[in-house]
Amino acid sequence: MPRKALITGITGQDGSYLAEHLLALGYEVHGLIRRVALEEPERRLSRIQHLAGRIQLHAASLESYPSIFHVIKRVDFDELYHLAAQSFVAESFADGFSTMNSNINGTHYVLAALRELRPACRFYFAGSSEMFGTVQASPQNESTPFHPRSPYGISKVAGFHLSTNYREAHGMFCCNGILFNHTGPRRGFEFVTRKITRGAARIKLGLDRELRLGNLDARRDWGHAADYVRAMHLMLQQPEPADFVIATGISHSVRQFCQLAFGELDLDYREFVKIDPQFYRPAEVDLLVGDASKAHRLLGWQPTCTFAELAREMVAADLETLGKTPILAGTG
Repeated sequence: MPRKALITGITGQDGSYLAEHLLALGYEVHGLIRRVALEEPERRLSRIQHLAGRIQLHAASLESYPSIFHVIKRVDFDELYHLAAQSFVAESFADGFSTMNSNINGTHYVLAALRELRPACRFYFAGSSEMFGTVQASPQNESTPFHPRSPYGISKVAGFHLSTNYREAHGMFCCNGILFNHTGPRRGFEFVTRKITRGAARIKLGLDRELRLGNLDARRDWGHAADYVRAMHLMLQQPEPADFVIATGISHSVRQFCQLAFGELDLDYREFVKIDPQFYRPAEVDLLVGDASKAHRLLGWQPTCTFAELAREMVAADLETLGKTPILAGTG
């Protein structure tokens, strides 16, 4: 019998890559989605449309404990990957109440239902480097104190401690992945990397004349989402549950990402990128860079995609999506 996995947030970037990875490993893959997604499949299920017929979807809401309970009751899952969250930091400042309600209560509901129905099911919680916020040490590892600087970061710290508490108090196999920024061609348009690659492609094609961004000097540790979902799975295959930082160990600025993305199209970002104060955070996080040595040592995990390759893939994908054949610098 194949192992069964449930992914919350399967329609997102990470969920779609994880579903592909688990299917390739022979898993029976289930996904938790909002009922409204079934009513707008072309828009809300776009990242997993190519997996139709290979995954099983269940309608439920993270804001409803009964709906989560009923899904977990129906299938004896071996692993549950809790990826669903309101994950856009800027939106968490605009609507902190919804972010807290969905991210904290949703995590608690899933853990409580597992404890009641499937206590042997292995659980993965998607933490974030935003939990570190104003960093106390650099690079950040599993022992670095948390100091979140956004409602989103605060909600992720709460989820981290909920997962840890269920592990320690109830003996459940709960792992926390502290994932640093990871992106790719399936990233939402509101996130800065996708905003940059999409904007560069639109400017190259004459569809836009400028791109407005916030703090170009903010530095992040960016990797490819397809690499990071491999780490999620590896965590749940260990003999004992533990927490892991997943990162490349190299930081780059938003400015550097702009330079690479526009450069792929023979464009100088300085001619098109305009600073707009409305895109600055109320409380900025200036530098995040992770130390994933524990994951290297215990999981055997290593990233495979470089920063330059990541930018190149995203630009090419956005050009293709816009209906053009990508012609990148150095290829013609």
